[in-house]
Amino acid sequence: MTARLTHECLFTDNVQKLANFYAMALDVPVPSDNTVYVQFNLDGGAYLSIYHIDEQNSLAPNSAALRHNRSTILEFHVDDVDKEYERLTEVGVDWVKHPTTQEWGNRSIYFRDPDGNLVNFYSRISE
Repeated sequence: MTARLTHECLFTDNVQKLANFYAMALDVPVPSDNTVYVQFNLDGGAYLSIYHIDEQNSLAPNSAALRHNRSTILEFHVDDVDKEYERLTEVGVDWVKHPTTQEWGNRSIYFRDPDGNLVNFYSRISE
């Protein structure tokens, strides 16, 4: 079997607020003004979707709970971490880790979205 991760879905009780945050963070337009489901088409064929938790739990009762996740991170490769840090600082992002160069050659920043999900923007600085 060959498996390829293609999609990450975040559950929220405010789809537009979270969609607006990711549109700002990813520097892309909000794909729609839907209050139930929004999908971002990202480079490389991946998707980030935002889905209203009530809809998820109506399909699969008690399958999701808000703001309890402390065991995963959304990671996005960006061209220039320091430039993104400056841009996101201007809009008041909730920083977890300021620009740091990791021993394995990534330079990264960690921040939280409005629902508390951990996000990493990183760039490779060494091959």
